[in-house]
Amino acid sequence: MRVLILGGTFEASKLADLLAGQSGISSTMSFAGRTTALRAPKIPYRIGGFGGAGGLQAYLKAERIDVLVDATHPFAEQISRHASIAAAGAKIPLVLLSRPAWVAQPGDHWRNVADMAAAAAALGRKPKRVFLTIGRLQIGAFAAAPQHFYLIRTIEPLTISPRLPNYQVIHGRGPFVVEAEEKLLSEEAIDVLVTKNSGGEAAFAKIRAARHVGLPVVMVARPQQASGAVLHDPAEAMAFILRHRAALPRGV
Repeated sequence: MRVLILGGTFEASKLADLLAGQSGISSTMSFAGRTTALRAPKIPYRIGGFGGAGGLQAYLKAERIDVLVDATHPFAEQISRHASIAAAGAKIPLVLLSRPAWVAQPGDHWRNVADMAAAAAALGRKPKRVFLTIGRLQIGAFAAAPQHFYLIRTIEPLTISPRLPNYQVIHGRGPFVVEAEEKLLSEEAIDVLVTKNSGGEAAFAKIRAARHVGLPVVMVARPQQASGAVLHDPAEAMAFILRHRAALPRGV
């Protein structure tokens, strides 16, 4: 049996750990290649795109993949759409392994918005000090609100300077610590946090820190999930794979 994991998340790594010790299952992890500080999994892996949904479908057929697992970031909308199309075309099951979204708790002051353009508009006209934790790819949306100061945190260095008149870039990779996040918010005199509803624990410290100090949060909602079985636990995805293997003809 052959399994392809579209990875790059903590959940993908945990599933790879579970698959690494399984006899009779050949597994491969695929990374998009956007992050240079790659954490190599315990199973074979490849780096780079497939050439769209058609290229991914061709790969699935050529490699005789039996199960496709989409364990990419919840905001990796394009690859998830391609995975759904490719799995349907190759006539194999698709498993979406996605961490649960964060849910506002008592003491949270969230403004939920649909996308980055709405997030920029939600900051208002009055100049603010904004902690921007949305990754590298969509910073350009905030050029529509140039009156604010932006403290931008990313994992990787920016390849192109933002079209923002007043900003500072810092780098960091989770998991983060609540106390350190509170200190950062205080030292930088942050007025509002802008983030994506990525879910998971690695980046949740900033949400707890904002709650503790009463800071408002502009929360960008996830894109609509592609079709397929949605699981939140790598162990559940492993169980799905094992059930599918049991249902395959012998010798597959």
